[in-house]
Amino acid sequence: MNDAAKGHTGERKERRGFASMSPEKQREIASKGGRAAHQKGTAHEWTSEEARSAGRKGGQISRGGRGRLVEPAPAPAAPPAAPGDPGAAGGQQ
Repeated sequence: MNDAAKGHTGERKERRGFASMSPEKQREIASKGGRAAHQKGTAHEWTSEEARSAGRKGGQISRGGRGRLVEPAPAPAAPPAAPGDPGAAGGQQ
């Protein structure tokens, strides 16, 4: 069934309800909901680790790092060379 058969004319609908309110009014209503949830005891409270993880993920996404949410493990460090080792950088040749 195509859009015309469903009653859709392709015209954009007017914004209604919450979407038609100003950003300030939306923020005010959302704030009231958050306060009510905390009073009721059903609001989510972030732990430090949850907040840190969410911030890290958001930062990676905003920098275009989609799909790279897990950072690769750092490469293992080379063992320190013994003094006078011919293979060591700066050693005697």
